Amino acid sequence: MFDTVHFDLKGYLNKEAQIVNQALENYLPKQGQYAKNLGEVMRYSVFPGGKRFRPILTLSTAAALNADPALALPAACAFELVHCFSLVHDDLPCMDNDDFRRGKPTVHKAYGEDTALLAGDALIIEAFNVAAQTNVPNHPEITGAIVRETALAAGHLGMVGGQILDMDAQHHGATKESLLEVHKGKTGALIRGAARAGAIVAGASPKQLEEITEYSEILGLVFQITDDILDAQSDPDPISFPTLFGMEESKRIAQEKTNRALQILEPWGEKALPLAALANYLLVRTV
Repeated sequence: MFDTVHFDLKGYLNKEAQIVNQALENYLPKQGQYAKNLGEVMRYSVFPGGKRFRPILTLSTAAALNADPALALPAACAFELVHCFSLVHDDLPCMDNDDFRRGKPTVHKAYGEDTALLAGDALIIEAFNVAAQTNVPNHPEITGAIVRETALAAGHLGMVGGQILDMDAQHHGATKESLLEVHKGKTGALIRGAARAGAIVAGASPKQLEEITEYSEILGLVFQITDDILDAQSDPDPISFPTLFGMEESKRIAQEKTNRALQILEPWGEKALPLAALANYLLVRTV
């Protein structure tokens, strides 16, 4: 059993986030290499970031499988750029029409809708450029595998597909089954892809890849359930887990799934402790 109680997850997340932020700083071209103010807008979209949960998941998975996490940095940053792109477009008036994110004006409020749209486009394209910089010595095939994993997580089979299902649900309602499909794509696909990317870089066996896939799918589900529970306290959503499953059932599912995630990781040993701590954190987080 993992001793996540005494693991300094906050310190770990801060340290790993600094590594990710420095890598993102290096990967994004300098201002003079962009047309007009595009570089400024892209950086506004990326910095300061949130917890960098997805790229940290990539690095933690690679480390848990005894790989040098530095080899997974391009993949980690690619998934974060996809995530940042999604936030820019989600905030647009044609989608969620949000005015603020992380305490500052959203990109379209700060720079205009047309510039925000193009900055989001630039971020998603740059994500693939960064993913293609994955370089594992003696394994050139891994580069293509990471690019493909990024595409599957971001595209019509993943995040974008989940978003359009969510839009349909907002207009026509949802069932328990359709809600699960929405968040398997919208929320879960990037989390699953980020973890799988770390495993792929580490040369995971088919069994290990299967295990990390199940683990990360659980993380995506619990992430969304706890998000919905937190939102229900201030801004209840009719298309949410507490509404469709009930509050107590939602909490029960989250606990049961987290227990399963920890069970999956047990054979991986102590190097998987950060992954176990992440799973427990998602279950009990308050923000």
